[in-house]
Amino acid sequence: MVTMRRIAQFVFALGLLLAGLLPSAAYAQARAEQGRLLEYQGIAATGLPDQRLTIWLPPGYDEGTQRYRVLYMHDGHNLFDPAKSNFNKIWAADKAMLAGMAAGTVEPHIIIGIWAPGVDRYRQYLPRPIHDRASPALRAKMDERAQGAMVSKAYLDWITGPLKSWVDAQFRTLPGRDHTAIVGSSMGGLMSCYAFMERPDVFGRAGCVSSHWPAVDPRDVAGVDDELQEILDQWFAERLGQPDGRRLWLDHGTATLDAYYAPYQQVVDARIAAQGWPRGKDWESRVYEGAEHEENAWAARLPEIFGWLLAD
Repeated sequence: MVTMRRIAQFVFALGLLLAGLLPSAAYAQARAEQGRLLEYQGIAATGLPDQRLTIWLPPGYDEGTQRYRVLYMHDGHNLFDPAKSNFNKIWAADKAMLAGMAAGTVEPHIIIGIWAPGVDRYRQYLPRPIHDRASPALRAKMDERAQGAMVSKAYLDWITGPLKSWVDAQFRTLPGRDHTAIVGSSMGGLMSCYAFMERPDVFGRAGCVSSHWPAVDPRDVAGVDDELQEILDQWFAERLGQPDGRRLWLDHGTATLDAYYAPYQQVVDARIAAQGWPRGKDWESRVYEGAEHEENAWAARLPEIFGWLLAD
């Protein structure tokens, strides 16, 4: 009798131990409802530093046969996990996508987070048209900051070529332009606009969040730079084209680095309107009073961005 009691006590204690060590069914279900993250490192890309990806698969991906829209995002290290981020702050892109899905305003997307390559971030994200149009004096400031050749064209070629081909082959995607979006902030905002205008056959939607229109340190251009405003105006005039079913989001805050952006954003907004794009339908530009140039501010408005940009 004593032996049987001891066995029962042991089994009960073992059950408690396993319950603490192994995820419960409820926990596993909760995790599944949040989607799944995949990591890929050391990816060789022609003309670029090695690349790294964090990919989010929406809930239900592993159990079904559905095909999904795809969202490419820059600064992938700052999208999902604070432990991998630069400043222990993230966009919480998966949470914003889940919120849009729950509200019924956004179809589920696979998110391809492309990490920034450290010190090479600036030269990978600065659009070649801005650099090429700059005067020698302004270009010298860009080159000083880049500390190397500008490779944004190679980066765009890699995204729209080898990377997209791999994503579409590896995952159940809807590969067409109308189901493919790109979003980034700061220099990543510039890069997203570049991708949207240069490859309208690939990207049907783009989010240019707190775009760093001054291109260099704003203090290096003595306030508002007329040359940069003209470069932006000409760039959008020549490359934007007609909406043709595409959609473009732009925004900025009013604090820290974002406080420099309004004069440039106003030039871009005026050019988009002059090109005949109906505001509110095919493009939107918003100002967030008091918002700073940082991930928490972008996370706060990302559900709104997704809700407008990615909605049918």
